[in-house]
This record gives sequence, structure tokens and C-alpha cells, in this order.
Amino acid sequence: MKDSMKYTIRQLQKRIDRACRSAGRDPDSVTVVLATKTVPSERILEASSFGYNIVAENRIQEAEEKIAALGDCWQELEWHFIGHLQSNKVNKVVRFASMVQSIDRMKIVRKMHRRLEKLDQSIDVLVQVNVSGESSKYGIDPSSAIPFIEKVANFDRLRIKGLMTIGLFSDDWPRVRAGFRLLKELRDEIDARSIPEVEMKHLSMGMTNDFEIAIEEGATMIRLGRAVFGERDTPDSYYWPGIETS
Repeated sequence: MKDSMKYTIRQLQKRIDRACRSAGRDPDSVTVVLATKTVPSERILEASSFGYNIVAENRIQEAEEKIAALGDCWQELEWHFIGHLQSNKVNKVVRFASMVQSIDRMKIVRKMHRRLEKLDQSIDVLVQVNVSGESSKYGIDPSSAIPFIEKVANFDRLRIKGLMTIGLFSDDWPRVRAGFRLLKELRDEIDARSIPEVEMKHLSMGMTNDFEIAIEEGATMIRLGRAVFGERDTPDSYYWPGIETS
């Protein structure tokens, strides 16, 4: 099994390297984030042994179950949350996540800030933007992203580190690329404004179906699940209601 994982990751890294060369980028500028929904904890550890140690979960309960199964090993991994965050889960997510990539509502911002103040902690966040315009997707409308970020910047327990999006679920690759390009342009515009306490360090975009396009358009984080672990039995609609593509 480990030899199979080693081969898979070696081939995946070759694809990442080719996409970076195509864009004139250093492969080290792209970080693989493991999208580990439905993936057993032992497989996560297997992938981490080859250098992929950033784990991203969509559901709090699933993350908690895996952390419990991992025992002390869970602290060897960096945990991100990439799912739609409900307000009643805020207290739980700050217990394990070093980054929340799906900030898109002030209600969540305010509640998270209050909780972090009580804990005397801070957390890195990315603002989720809906570049595809699909009603099934969460995220801020691109036209609202800048005023939203200016508001979030006032909550000093949340350190804004960039933007995240879920690309268009389609094999219309020019449209997929256009969405990623829009996020990059938005990032550049925000960066040019030099908003205090806002750092546009990361563009988290691209998954198994489209990560090479995302890299060519400037992704610094790509969220990969099936590309590392193989096909899942659970459809994406379980994690994103209304979406049937897997």
C-alpha cells in the first residue's frame, strides 16, 4: 500500500512540476493541502510520511473522529477547515484548526473573534469567494469581497492570509480558468490597497479535476483528495448540498 501511495504522489508531483514550469513558477510556491473527507486516519498518516502534512476537513465531526483515532499523532499534522462553517461549530473548529479557509459571513467572524478572545488565541483565515456564481456554492460575491475584507480586518484575532474558492464544476476549461483568473485579479486588487492587517499571501484554488489550471493562474494552495487517495464512495453533494459532481 505504501509503495502504491509513493508512486501516486511521485506522479502527482510530476504533474505539479509541469504545471509550474508552464507558468514559469517555482514548484515550491505551490502547497498541497490534503482534502481528507472520508479518508481513514491511517491513510492520512501514510500521505504525511511523504511530506504532505497539511490536512483539510469539510466537517467538524469527521475531523474530531480522525483526531481521536490519531492519538498524539494528530499534532504532527497541520489542520485546516475548508467546509461551510456553522455558527454552532465555531467553538469546536478553533480547538484544532490552524486555518479556516471558508470565511464568508460576518456572523461567523464575530463569533469566532469572541471565542478566540476568551482563549487568548488567533487564527489564520482565508475569505471564500464564489467566483463561479453558482447558487450551490458558498462564498462572498466577488463584488462584495473588498468591503467584506475591510470589515473582517477590524477583528484582530482573525489574521486574513488570502482568498479561497471552489472552482466551477465543469469540463468547460476556459470558464474554469476564467474563475481562477478572477480570484487572482481580486487578490491583486486587494493587495494593492494595502489594507491594514490584511496579507494576500495565499490563493487556495484548484482540486483534483482542475489543479493544473489553478496553478497556471496563480494558486499557492491546491486542495487534493482523489488525486492522492483515489475515488471516494461518498459524492460531493454530501459536503456541498446541490452539487452532484464527484
